[in-house]
Amino acid sequence: MPPERFLRDYWQKRPLLIRNAFPGFVSPIAPEDLAGLACEEAALSRLIAHDRAGDSWMVRHGPFEEELFPELGDHDWTLLVQDVDKWDADVAALLPAFAFLPRWRIDDIMVSFAATGGSVGAHVDQYDVFLLQAHGHRRWQVDASEAMGRKAPGIAFRDDVELKLLRDFHPTHDWVLGPGDMLYLPPGVPHHGVAEDPCLTFSVGMRAPSTAELLGDFIDTLAADADESLRYADPDLTVPADPNEIDAAAMDRAIAALNALRMNDPERLGDWFARFSTLYRAAGEVQPPDATPSRIELEWDLGQGVRLSRHPWSRAVWRRAGKKGHLFVSGLAFAMPVKDAKTLAAAGTLDGAQYAGLSQAGRDAVFSLVEAGHYQMLIDEDE
Repeated sequence: MPPERFLRDYWQKRPLLIRNAFPGFVSPIAPEDLAGLACEEAALSRLIAHDRAGDSWMVRHGPFEEELFPELGDHDWTLLVQDVDKWDADVAALLPAFAFLPRWRIDDIMVSFAATGGSVGAHVDQYDVFLLQAHGHRRWQVDASEAMGRKAPGIAFRDDVELKLLRDFHPTHDWVLGPGDMLYLPPGVPHHGVAEDPCLTFSVGMRAPSTAELLGDFIDTLAADADESLRYADPDLTVPADPNEIDAAAMDRAIAALNALRMNDPERLGDWFARFSTLYRAAGEVQPPDATPSRIELEWDLGQGVRLSRHPWSRAVWRRAGKKGHLFVSGLAFAMPVKDAKTLAAAGTLDGAQYAGLSQAGRDAVFSLVEAGHYQMLIDEDE
C-alpha cells in the first residue's frame, strides 16, 4: 500500500491489519535479553500478571531482580520495557520503515514478552500505535465500531484495578498475528491482546502531547521570558458601584494583561514547539562527558576516519526560519543554513566528509553538541 493511501484512508481513522508487513521477520532481541534490560536501573519496565480465577491484576515496576523471572511460571504474565530502541541498535533499525511519518512524531519502540495467556487487559491508548508481532503468536481483539459507522463504544474504566482497564469491551474484529504481521490502531480504539504462546510484540508508539501538556509548557515559556513591566493596569478606572465586586471592566483588563503575553511572533512560536517536541517524554537526560577533545583534536580524529554517533536519548529536528534553518537537539537550538540543519537532523552518525561539508555554523553546532554529550566518538571496534 502506498504511504499516501494509508495516511488518507487509515491514519487516525480506522484500524488496519497488515499481514506479512515484515516478510521473514526474526526478532532482533530475545526474551532473556529483554528480561536482562528490565533489570537495569535506567530502563523503564513493568510486569503485569492476571489471576483468571478472581479476575484480579498485579502490576510491578522495575528494575527487577534476575531471580524473579523463573518464579513467574509459564502463563498469564507480561513484561513490558519502554524505549528499547534507545538501548538496542538492532531494534532501532526498524524505525526507517516508518519514515513515511514525521520522525518527531515517533516516540519509542516498546517491547513486551508475554507468557502463554499473558495480557495487559482490554484498554485504549491515546496515541497511534503499530503492533508488530516479533515472535510467537498473539490474538488481538479490536472494537472498531466507530470506524464502521456504528455508535462509538463507551469508555468507562474498572475501579478495582491499578491499570486503566475497560469495564465493557465488545470486539468487532478478532485476529491472530504471527511473526512479521502488524496491526495499526488509531487513538481511542479499544483493543485486547492475549498471547497464544510465548511471544514478543514490538509497539511502535507515536508521541501525542495533550492540549494541557502543550499549554502548560507554552505558559511556562511565556512566563519565563515575560517582561516584568507588563502588568495589570487600569488607567481608565472609575469609582466602582461596589468596591468588593470584580466587575466586567476588571475582567477586560485582566484579559488584556494576559493577551500582552501572547506569542505573536510565528518564528518564536515555531522555536518553542520545536524545543518542546525534542524534550517531550524523553527517555532520559543526556549528560556532558567528563572530558571532551579540543576542536583541533576532534577535527583531526574525524579526518582519520573516526565518526560521531548521536546519543540514543538525543532527539533532533529542524525547521525553516525565513531563509535559514534552525536545528534543535533535546531543547538546544542552533541557527545554520537549511542544508546543514537537514543533514544534522537526519544523521545518526556523522563522518569526516559530512562534517567537512558543513558551514562554519554547522561545525560550531557539532562541537557544542559534542561538549554537551549529544555526540560521542565512534571507532570501528565500537560497532
